[in-house]
Amino acid sequence: MKTSYLKMPEMRPFWYFLPLAIVVLGINSFYLEPIWIVISAGIFIVMGSIILLNGVRIARLNGEIKIERNELGSIMANLLDGLIAYDQNFRIVMINKAAEQVTGVVAADVIGKMMTPEYAKDAKFTVLTQILYPSIAPSVVRRSEGGAYPQVVDMSFTNPTTELRITTDRIVDPNGVLLGFVKIIHNRTREVSMLKSKSEFIEVAAHQLRTPLTSINWIFESLAKETMPESQKEMVDMGVMAASNILKTVNDLLDVSQIEEGRYGYKFQDMDINVFAEQVLSEIMPYAQEMGIKLYLKKSANPIPVSIDPQKLGIVLSNLVSNAIKYNIENGEVTVEIEQQVEKPYVEMSIRDTGIGIPAEEMQRLFTKFFRADNAQKTVADGTGLGLYITKNIVRRHGGDIWAESQLNRGSVFHITIPTDPTLIPPQEMSFSEE
Repeated sequence: MKTSYLKMPEMRPFWYFLPLAIVVLGINSFYLEPIWIVISAGIFIVMGSIILLNGVRIARLNGEIKIERNELGSIMANLLDGLIAYDQNFRIVMINKAAEQVTGVVAADVIGKMMTPEYAKDAKFTVLTQILYPSIAPSVVRRSEGGAYPQVVDMSFTNPTTELRITTDRIVDPNGVLLGFVKIIHNRTREVSMLKSKSEFIEVAAHQLRTPLTSINWIFESLAKETMPESQKEMVDMGVMAASNILKTVNDLLDVSQIEEGRYGYKFQDMDINVFAEQVLSEIMPYAQEMGIKLYLKKSANPIPVSIDPQKLGIVLSNLVSNAIKYNIENGEVTVEIEQQVEKPYVEMSIRDTGIGIPAEEMQRLFTKFFRADNAQKTVADGTGLGLYITKNIVRRHGGDIWAESQLNRGSVFHITIPTDPTLIPPQEMSFSEE
């Protein structure tokens, strides 16, 4: 037994019991027969042993808890991300150094303090209060579903410019009873600044390239209309295709930079989703016929009014259907189906093809920038890998979702949901960069 345990507060019951037992045994020795003295001594020894062992066990457990608490405290204190813990009444329980730096408060001033929205009026506590109550913050972008935990929001502050990503989760006991909440504050000011610089560079470069490329493309297209020998015509056709591909790449890069800065420019209007799909597919039909692919549209039984940007959402449907045609088998099929989701305020569009499919191990990277599946690269060499990334962000700006199912060499199905309730559309354009 370690001596240190005997000196711990948990051993006090034993030290209280020991002299009491000695005194009682001393008194009993004057009044009881020897047999009862022995029995009494045995009882006290057993009781003392139980108290001693329990005290040592509790002391050991408490010692381990203190060590773990100190280790946890050290880890939290040295986290690069800010951490704030508070109870259900918004009373601050813990705040680490990183959170102090972000909020501008000192732990001693807020530990034990019940923070209410009124504290936002005090410049000393403004940032902390807005972090605790995102609804009163000047600029907030929600990154998670309302009511679901963990909740993730992005907050922007000025003077100085600060970009924060705040994750909130519940603290519960082993029985699931809510004890409080914890917020993790990630300062992403540098990341956002670098992303903005990169986007600005791409945008400037793309703008500088687009004008001469447009002229080159126009020249090749004009030449293609002229009468010339077959050998020259083949070269001109190759020039038209190459110029068009490069121009598309430049336009995609411009789209990405504008999306990531939240200024892609959406113009929503009300229209029937069936009419919208018909218009888009009528433009793609000649390409499908040229490729020998059958293209079908299955409209919903009744009109479904939605609020969309037809030009931007047209890019989505055009990208998905064009990919379904491009990566299909000979004499394959592409079917676009529209239906109202059951008991949900969403309409779903599915684009089903009989094409090459997507490898299962690559599905999780499907909507990331510059990604192209291995079999897609072998089928069609050209491509930027930006189309699906742009598609995902346009769908999310409409308040919808996009996902895919696929079987290798059997085909793929891409699903898009668009809300039929306009209140589900994000109120403002925002950055949807890779997270």
